[in-house]
Amino acid sequence: MANPQSMSGNGLPEVIATDAAQENLAVTIEDGQAGEHLEPTLMGMEPYQWVSIAMLVLLIIAFAGAKVHKTIAGGLDNKIKAIRDNLDEAKALRAEAETLRAEYAAKIAGAEKDAEAMLENAQREADGIVAKAKDDTTAMIARRERMAQDKISAAERQAVDELRARAADASTAAAAKLIAVNHDAAADRALADEVIGQI
Repeated sequence: MANPQSMSGNGLPEVIATDAAQENLAVTIEDGQAGEHLEPTLMGMEPYQWVSIAMLVLLIIAFAGAKVHKTIAGGLDNKIKAIRDNLDEAKALRAEAETLRAEYAAKIAGAEKDAEAMLENAQREADGIVAKAKDDTTAMIARRERMAQDKISAAERQAVDELRARAADASTAAAAKLIAVNHDAAADRALADEVIGQI
């Protein structure tokens, strides 16, 4: 804000400048130009030219930015699509893995049931084999006992027969001796005639 003391008599602020600047600044006002306003210039160009250049630069930046934005957006879209494809593939793989897991769980459950059934069958077969072995052993022991009893009976019979044969031989020999001692030839003839007569 300008200092009121630096105001000139006509209400316009005074420009503070060095002596060198005042020497270089020479404004001549001709007749008829006293009411005109002078526009400031920069590097020889008017403000509207600077605005036009700024707008041109902004438009170039906007178009370049739009292209960059499209390129970046395209790259991001491609990455998003690749990520979505990867996610879809991962979902498909997960679903496939879940299916395989369920299938193998069912197979494991079936295998456990099969193993239980096989174990039960094996237990039944083993029990049957043990029972049959017991029955066979009992039957074999009974057969062996009968065979042993038969052998013992046969041996007893043979021994009794042998004893009888020996007793018969001994009694025959004793009877022959007794007959030989007690009978003479006449008694033998009478005995022979009696046997012949019975025939």
